[in-house]
Amino acid sequence: MSISKVFVLSLIILVIGGLNWGLVGLFNFDLVATLLGQMSVLSRIVYVAVGISAVTALITMPKHNK
Repeated sequence: MSISKVFVLSLIILVIGGLNWGLVGLFNFDLVATLLGQMSVLSRIVYVAVGISAVTALITMPKHNK
């Protein structure tokens, strides 16, 4: 079974987003905002990329679950 590059990239971005939300929940520390600025263009791009990755993984996961 071949896993597509898009699916792997989506999972990597989701892990990064999940770790960031874990930091927010546990320590009230937003690593993305700290590194890229509070709601800066770059941080917003990261947040949007995490959201798009979640949708992409959700759509492509059934294909990879067979």
